Amino acid sequence: MGGARAAGWVAAGLALGEGAGFCLYRVAHGPRHSKRGLRSSEFTEDLPNGSYDDIFNAEQLQKLLYLLESTEDPVITERALVTLGNSAAFSGNQAIIRELGGIPIVGNKINSPNHSIKEKALNALNNLSVNVENQGKIKVFVHQVCEDVLSGPLDSAVQLAGLRLFTNMTVTNEHQHMLSGYAADLFRVLLTGNGTTKVQVLKLLVNLSENPAMTEGLLTAQVDLSFLSLFDGHTAQEILLRVLTLFQNINNCLQRGGLLAIQPPLPTVPCSPFYMERIVSRK
Repeated sequence: MGGARAAGWVAAGLALGEGAGFCLYRVAHGPRHSKRGLRSSEFTEDLPNGSYDDIFNAEQLQKLLYLLESTEDPVITERALVTLGNSAAFSGNQAIIRELGGIPIVGNKINSPNHSIKEKALNALNNLSVNVENQGKIKVFVHQVCEDVLSGPLDSAVQLAGLRLFTNMTVTNEHQHMLSGYAADLFRVLLTGNGTTKVQVLKLLVNLSENPAMTEGLLTAQVDLSFLSLFDGHTAQEILLRVLTLFQNINNCLQRGGLLAIQPPLPTVPCSPFYMERIVSRK
């Protein structure tokens, strides 16, 4: 990364517990090179004042990004990603990391075959995506993340991290079109995933359903009729409410477009559940 000096290695230690707070760094005096970059033994945990309010300055973030880009050690990579993800929870750092060219460095880590590194990279991108300007840099990774989320292990940490990232990226309409070809896959994950996965997919689908430009893609997605099981008495309230919101949003979009919907006979082949409210006339 331009401008970073090898002699200024960051020694970044990260809190790995529930607090998700970050235990930060010491700067090594002089370069300590090895074939794998920095050794994990060079790291130290130091939580200043036991507080989570410590915010990195640009120089510290630059050194951390240089470390992440330079090391091949999976342990150090994972810890560096957690530190960046935690620091990106602060709005000021979100902009600094972008300006330092850090988003591609983090994003490239989603290609790692190590699922834990992939998850930590997605978590860091998720925090960075809260900044709208950052989304313009993150969007180049959307299709790769779609492959990981929709083709990877069901209910995995990677899948959930990717779904959370997409939920943030679709809060506005700007990048929703990038998911237009994945509606059927999202419904498949919704129907086969566990409760946590179902909730996360529905959060994403609800975002998409608020945009009239996404209505056609949702209406024409091939969805198994087992979707109707989400309306039975065994469905958790949190899931049912989001399914109902999804339908209501679709209906609102149809009405704003001057379309009316009625319920036709129950289809005999797998198709979109929204064809139960087929468009039949214009106002």
